[in-house]
Amino acid sequence: MALPAEEPATVRTPLSRERVLRAAVALADGEGIDKLTMRRLASDLGVEAMTLYYYVKNKDDIIGAIVALVMGEIKLPSRTGDWKAEIRETAISAHDVLVRHPWASARLQASAGLTPERLEYMEAILGCLRAGGFSPWQSHLAYHALESHIVGHTLWIASMALPDDMSGLVESVLREVDPATHPAFVEHIHQHLRASGDTDESEFEFGLDLILDGLERLRTAA
Repeated sequence: MALPAEEPATVRTPLSRERVLRAAVALADGEGIDKLTMRRLASDLGVEAMTLYYYVKNKDDIIGAIVALVMGEIKLPSRTGDWKAEIRETAISAHDVLVRHPWASARLQASAGLTPERLEYMEAILGCLRAGGFSPWQSHLAYHALESHIVGHTLWIASMALPDDMSGLVESVLREVDPATHPAFVEHIHQHLRASGDTDESEFEFGLDLILDGLERLRTAA
């Protein structure tokens, strides 16, 4: 009688620093950066916590490395293309990346020191502005206006945690507000339903284009 075939052994993906960091990003994205501990990360990877120290120094090392990974997802501008189109594409890319990783905005602002990834990001944007005809001072002002919009809007989205379907939240708010005394506010709340639907331009892009148009006028007038 033939013996039953043996079940193939489960092939485990070898552990590496990259795999540890990717798992850390997934954990932070899914449950928040506060849930990222060495013990929890090891559990997700199916190893003992001490095993992680072969690949990372400590939790601070992990956080610094995953922030760098996130920065690496942003499409940087070229100095040879149209400055406005290049900066717009980079700003939208940065916003999309930070929305995908809602924990990253605050970490970028809190991190001490200048990482290679942060330096590359700043150099690319500032270099694009200078190549586009902005003076050093104008480039300084433009960079901070753009960065404030990108980070500020992303932090606002993360703090609000608005649902995809706004109808229930809007109805709840409207039950508490008298339209006779606060007509402008009620009108504003109704616009959230429109903003959550299919629109040609997002609220982020609307603000971004106002900034870019203003920068273009600044550059032309100089």
